[in-house]
Amino acid sequence: MRQFTAVVNPTAGGSSGTAGLLPLARLLREAGARLDTVYSRSLEHARELAQEAGARGHVVLAVGGDGMAGCIGGALSGTDTVFGLVPAGRGNDFARALGLPSDARELVEILLHGEPRAVDTIEVESAAHERTCVLGSVYAGVDAVANRHANASRVLRGAASYYAGGLRAVLAWKPAAYRVTIDGVRHERTGYTVVVANSGFYGFGRNVAPGARIDDGLLDVVVIKQAPKRLFFAMMNELKTGVHVKRPEVEILRGKEIRIEADRSLPYGADGEVDATLPVTLRVRPAALYVLG
Repeated sequence: MRQFTAVVNPTAGGSSGTAGLLPLARLLREAGARLDTVYSRSLEHARELAQEAGARGHVVLAVGGDGMAGCIGGALSGTDTVFGLVPAGRGNDFARALGLPSDARELVEILLHGEPRAVDTIEVESAAHERTCVLGSVYAGVDAVANRHANASRVLRGAASYYAGGLRAVLAWKPAAYRVTIDGVRHERTGYTVVVANSGFYGFGRNVAPGARIDDGLLDVVVIKQAPKRLFFAMMNELKTGVHVKRPEVEILRGKEIRIEADRSLPYGADGEVDATLPVTLRVRPAALYVLG
């Protein structure tokens, strides 16, 4: 029987992240599994808790949203620790990419009996040459600005906070000149954003990179180029289904190492967290994390 440590973000989704764990905890314990629950004070603290639990041979569960999933999954990247996800945040985009069920009993079945699968992670190297790993995507441009607005919202929650943050960001946006170097080949583009995707979803279920796969050893680079703002809003609506990729303003490239630079100071985000500015260098780490899902 597997032993679990659940690392909880107490404020996931704007409410208690514990609420998302309670039904699973009861079912896991009824099945005879051991479950320890620990609470993080910060993302850095969550990384420490996850690594400590992994060193004890436990399956580590991230209870929260994409920020918590990326934080803990990144911390376990390159280890033998098995990672599980309990979606309890606003976006839950990596859980969506894994195809995890929303039903507690179905999720518990996966956690108890599912075979771990090896998935890729993204190594993120900042301008200061600090390195960390994340799971889903790194995005630099108007979406990072929008996500910053959404995370700061005290009134709106869930999809509403992303829509409001996106509207505010786009209306104030001025085109950025990007320099994107992919496996040594430089591409210069002007537009709204560059998204480097390990998984297809970001920003509360938007299928920004429909062709991205979490186990193919490659990163998809989605460039949304300059277009009138009315057209940009139409493209944002199309992200729900992925048909935006048919537009000439959308370009998709692929590679293993990507560096993003711009002509001005721009924020970039990773798995829902925004706290850095360009430039940034990203590298795929193939089959670096064992995931239940």
